[in-house]
Amino acid sequence: MAVYTDVTEPDLSAFLGLYDLGRLLSYKGIAEGVENSNFLLRCDAGTFILTLYEKRVARGDLPFFVGLMEHLSARGLSCPLPVANGAGETLGELAGRPAAIFTFLEGMWTRRPSADQCREVGAAMARMHRDAADFPIPRPNALSVAAWRPLFEACDGRADEVRPGLGETIQAELDHLEANWPTDLPAGVIHADLFPDNVFFLGGELSGLIDFYFACNDFLAYDLAIALCAWCFEPDGSFNATKGAKMLGGYAGVRPLTPAEIEALPLLARGAAMRFCLTRLYDWLNTPDGSFVTKKDPVEYLRKLLFHQRVRSVAEYGVPAERLTS
Repeated sequence: MAVYTDVTEPDLSAFLGLYDLGRLLSYKGIAEGVENSNFLLRCDAGTFILTLYEKRVARGDLPFFVGLMEHLSARGLSCPLPVANGAGETLGELAGRPAAIFTFLEGMWTRRPSADQCREVGAAMARMHRDAADFPIPRPNALSVAAWRPLFEACDGRADEVRPGLGETIQAELDHLEANWPTDLPAGVIHADLFPDNVFFLGGELSGLIDFYFACNDFLAYDLAIALCAWCFEPDGSFNATKGAKMLGGYAGVRPLTPAEIEALPLLARGAAMRFCLTRLYDWLNTPDGSFVTKKDPVEYLRKLLFHQRVRSVAEYGVPAERLTS
């Protein structure tokens, strides 16, 4: 979340006039994140989040994102719920941008995840996969394996400016991933960006999932591989097998993995590391200094990729395969 588009109080008050939320008491921008402009609203009816969708989010994808959150909330998953205006619409326009208002989730994200929090995240992800199984709107993953080579090519051969030899390493890994990427694993709606800053905890318990703007249809186990990369490495770059075991066990306790998913997990984790290495690399090389987008170090995900390349079975993530199946 971030603020790219300013909103004046008169414009906001007029927009809120379409809703049954009472008076606007206060509002302020939320500085974190990179995709959209977000504001914390306080109204007579309570506290809400206002989101203005910026150019990086395709307008045609908004019914998927908003509808998914409505769908998951209706099934009891704690996530932001879109608020309908008096005409029953959850999408409007403000300051020249598509806009929506969401319920406010209490809690904070954790900067140093514990093993127990990793277990909770795994279980919450599995519940999300289960609850989204009948969501009717499809959205292909625009950042899956077919997109990685074009993204690398868009870096114009400059990868070695970040780290000597990085371009050759990425080229060889892309060859391997494209030749071996699975084609027939259980699939459905995935979050695709379940990093610690998109999970809230309150009083030691997981209180909700946020930021569904990379959600799409893909392999369910790929979502789990992304989370292994995001949650189970320590600041020094080492993999924490206790956290890995807790996350995988939490997930399998709700949705057991198939033998094919278990076998594919190390490769999926390599793909997850490659995806975030490449998007970070592209932003690192192409984002001007002073931009609103915060550049993140692609080498962090190169190191994670190199770890996953050495993994030969899921047991190296901390848990035997037999504990992950039904």
